[in-house]
Amino acid sequence: MPEQTTEPDNTAVRVALWRALHLVADAPPPVLADDIGLKLVAPDASWRQRPDMDPGFTRLFRASIVARARFIEDLAIHQAGKGVGQYVILGAGLDTFAQRRPEIASGLHIFEIDQPGTQAWKRQRLVECGYGIPDTLHLVPVDFEAGDDWQQRLAANGFDVNRPAVVASTGVSMYLTKEAVTATLRQIAALAPGSTFAMTFLLPLDMMDDDVRPGFEIAAKGARAAGTPFLSFFMPDELLALAHQAGFKEAQHISGTTLTERYFAGRSDGLRPPHHAEDLLVATTR
Repeated sequence: MPEQTTEPDNTAVRVALWRALHLVADAPPPVLADDIGLKLVAPDASWRQRPDMDPGFTRLFRASIVARARFIEDLAIHQAGKGVGQYVILGAGLDTFAQRRPEIASGLHIFEIDQPGTQAWKRQRLVECGYGIPDTLHLVPVDFEAGDDWQQRLAANGFDVNRPAVVASTGVSMYLTKEAVTATLRQIAALAPGSTFAMTFLLPLDMMDDDVRPGFEIAAKGARAAGTPFLSFFMPDELLALAHQAGFKEAQHISGTTLTERYFAGRSDGLRPPHHAEDLLVATTR
């Protein structure tokens, strides 16, 4: 059996660096203040000269990244205030909520699900950087390619299926078939009453704003060349219908325009996420 590669996913690294770039390339105040991912990655001093870190070209993309992260964290914090004590992050990558918001995270059980290589690397880096891994943070390795059942892995790591949870999935749905997305919706709709699911999704390329479509076309081409093609795009009404069919009590569409109004109003630099590109589904269980 080949040795398990212990390294972070390239997309996870890029997202972490874009979040850090937001702090230095955009005007204050930050929508999300996160330089911990940068510390974990520890790139060389020339990281800002990477082609995928160009401040102009990546402007809309990093705005979308910080907007979706801020929205989901606000959702998790709001639900925690209502007594929901479990927070599951599917495809967690280099998420740093547990390290940045310890005053809230200490009252939650946070389950980060990702590929074994990324999880092993992150576990090592958290220790090396002095953050450690508190008892409330559960790094759950799931080998999706080998057919691992993420729900079984979750339960084996202490998740209580009888208690409500917030479940988040960002930047993942486009890599799944529509059948796999539908199956995931059904699985999460069956969680305990009072649970909430937040998921990002891509609109069809021909429906995206003109100023961001070329970038997503490049991203789709790169993903295909890397062997991880974009497989699913959704119109909002289509995904809302799938959520209701899966058994959710309520489902709503959160658009880029809504995120702009909530988090980017009055900015001196005019930063905003694209209005039609990557949106969010938020659904609650019965």
